[in-house]
Parts: sequence; C-alpha cells; structure tokens
Amino acid sequence: METSADREDGKETVKITVELLKSKSGEFDLESVLFLKLKGLGISDIGCIEKCVNLERVDLSDNSIKSLVALGSLKVLMVLNVSVNRIGNLEPLSACGNLQSLNAAGNLINSFDSLRCLTNLKKLETIRLHDSLHNHSNPICTNAAYRTIVLDMLPNIKVLDGERISGRGSDLYQLCKDIDNSLKGFYVSSLVGAIPSAKPWTDEGYWDLKTSQNDIVDKAYRQFNDILQECKQLSRKADDAIEQTERALEIKNNSPHYML
Repeated sequence: METSADREDGKETVKITVELLKSKSGEFDLESVLFLKLKGLGISDIGCIEKCVNLERVDLSDNSIKSLVALGSLKVLMVLNVSVNRIGNLEPLSACGNLQSLNAAGNLINSFDSLRCLTNLKKLETIRLHDSLHNHSNPICTNAAYRTIVLDMLPNIKVLDGERISGRGSDLYQLCKDIDNSLKGFYVSSLVGAIPSAKPWTDEGYWDLKTSQNDIVDKAYRQFNDILQECKQLSRKADDAIEQTERALEIKNNSPHYML
C-alpha cells in the first residue's frame, strides 16, 4: 500500500494505487473489477480508481476523501458508499448515469446547491445524507425544510435516509409510523392518569381474531397479510428449487464412475 508523505491529523494519508486495487479486489486485470471494499484505510486520494472502468459497487466509507473527481469516469457505477469522509462537493457524480444508490452521510455537504448535480441521475432511487443510527450527518440536514427540499429536488427518490418515501411498502411504512405515534400518545396519557385497580392481564376472548375498529390498523393488517402471502409463495418456490438441486446432486453423486 503506497502512502503519501503528507500527514493529516497526525496520520499518514493513503493514495489508491494499482497495487492496492489488485490486492483488495483479487483481480489482475482492473477492468474485471466489479466490486471494491476500501473502507477505513485512511484514503485521501482515489485518483487511480478510474482504471476500474467496469466498477459497479464501491465502498469508500470511513476515509479522508475530499474529492470524487475520479469517479466521474465510472459509467456503470450503481452503488456508492462514501459515508464518513470530508466531501463537500458531489458534482463529479453527475456523470455516473447508472448510479442507483448513494450513501454520503457523515460528510461536509452544507448547501442544497451541492445536490443539484444529482437531478439528472434518473436511476438514483436511494440516497442517505443522515444516519441517525450511527450519528452521521451533513450540515444541510439541520435545515428544518431539509426533507421537503431534497424530495422536491430529487423526485425519483424512493428511499431517503433509510425511510421509504414511495414505491412498494411506503404506505405500510407510514401506517406503522402512525400506529407507533398513536401508541406513544396512549402510553403518555396512561402514565399521567390515575393508576387503575388490579385486573387480569387480558379480558376473556382477548386473543380471539377480530376486526379492529381503527381504519389505520385495519389497513395495516391487510397490507401485512398481503406481504405475508407473497413471502410464503417465495418460500415455497425457494423450497422447490432447493429440493430440485438436492435431487440433481444426489443423482450426480450416485451415478457410477468408470475408469478407462
């Protein structure tokens, strides 16, 4: 791994080299590299990555990258993770017309103008600029209108910051949020009210299947059931495929072998 002579924050900065790419990908021909994971290597210069012209997925998270210029030549790039770096400009990605998913949480993007370069990426459906689970964000995420502005600017987005906005499952996601908020209100009101007298855990017939009086809950039940049925169908298909494969392998293993 080649390192530069410069240091940032007392650490050596790493430059991507042909040798590093071959070592991490296991490929001798860089044009054969389809996936790269270069996470947490202290990388600051990604210039050489442009040699992987057929790269489809790359993880450059947790490094010291400031410039994405080298990614502009990756025309088939579909999934990019550059979270936890020092990136303030996404402009080079405007040339990545095949990009579908972008994780840029934990960077220095401080204006919505920095996102306008993504408006022509018609295949981009998933973008993450804020990661509440790992506490990674960008300065623009503190704007009260952040969510609205991003969705107006990028109307093709289906998943923003891990939350499904549109497409299959989005209505169910919102229903679950509504139910969760309703339950929170119920718990709060119960806490501030009078303590009820001791009662059995459940009333008679509590566990019997019955129709809810809440339209939101009913809709959630129906959508859960539809998804459950699809999962069962997929499970049966998977079981059939596994069974066929096992039979084929058994026949192959039991077939006689002759020595000439």
